[in-house]
Amino acid sequence: MKTDRMKILLAPDSFKGNLSARAVCAALEAGIRSVEPTAEIISIPLADGGEGTARAITLAAGGEFRSVRVRGPLGAPLDAEFGLIRDGEVAVLDMASASGIEHLSRDALDPMKASTFGTGELILAALDAGARRIVMGIGGSATVDGGVGMALALGFDVLDAAGKAVSLGGAGLASIARVSSAGADPRLARTSFLVACDVTNPLLGPKGAARVFGPQKGATEATIPLLEAGLARLSEAWKQAGLAADTDHPGDGAAGGLGAALRAFLKAEIRSGARLVMEYSGYFEALKGTDLLITGEGMTDAQTAGGKLCSVVAETCRKAGVGVALLSGGLGGDPRELLSVYDYAASIAAGEVGLDAMMRAAPRDLELAAANLVRAWKLGRASKDR
Repeated sequence: MKTDRMKILLAPDSFKGNLSARAVCAALEAGIRSVEPTAEIISIPLADGGEGTARAITLAAGGEFRSVRVRGPLGAPLDAEFGLIRDGEVAVLDMASASGIEHLSRDALDPMKASTFGTGELILAALDAGARRIVMGIGGSATVDGGVGMALALGFDVLDAAGKAVSLGGAGLASIARVSSAGADPRLARTSFLVACDVTNPLLGPKGAARVFGPQKGATEATIPLLEAGLARLSEAWKQAGLAADTDHPGDGAAGGLGAALRAFLKAEIRSGARLVMEYSGYFEALKGTDLLITGEGMTDAQTAGGKLCSVVAETCRKAGVGVALLSGGLGGDPRELLSVYDYAASIAAGEVGLDAMMRAAPRDLELAAANLVRAWKLGRASKDR
């Protein structure tokens, strides 16, 4: 039975480079409590397949974290983590935890050397923990190695013309002659893989991994053609081995070709990152009976309105008949366009000048924006009851 007590669901993305989605939820809740202390507030921090996906799902699902020492993008050891949920049957991991751009300084970025080998080690650790389903976010990579490093760590053969394993990193792609799954860890065949990814780029071509994402990872005008040619060799090797019919599938170019590798080597299913996080975090169950949902991110613009996480949240609210409000750090483009997606859309900025000042004030401004939003919501309800 519905009561007069407000039920508010908090489902934001992170404010990238400033606040985690969990920190955003904490600030929003503080603001709501200052106005409506008895409200039922449920916090489900979200992500879209990039960094933070594994943590968002694991925390929301009440899971546990495990840490494992792996090779970083350039081979230096680092501690990566993965989550275990649903009694350990499902492992949740971010490739960025092992092979992410976050681990390298801008000067150190080098996709010709960077490898996904540590991502393969992270998968092995999840298998060792007993997982039989693996959910993986693949945003934030430092690599353009077509997932070859991951494959080698998992026991797949990626060989040159002499029958030797190719070297790690994007440079090794040029020597690929054939691939085989003969030596792969047998547990992989008994494990299902779901990939959280909102990137739709193919592996090759003008919209492919090397040309679109390579420059972000340190690729130059000289190395982009080399990476493109290497990925093309890998694509042909997959086809010849019968592991993939094509590499034009949406998401194949994600994470420097890791999307295609996960399909070819591990028969992974690539899904919308936002919706996959919602499914495994309990979002859809929490949405039932909700009066108001608050979402947000660091910057919302026309791209966000066209299919990114916050707009996916808004779409689920419309279908459920739930009011949805957007509170973001800033609004780009024509903010009026956002009102076709959200019932309420506002920037939290409260007079600060400059990005640094806005970022420092973000927790306070989130509290204030949430308090004002709930005040306006209550005024609307009161006028309806008159």
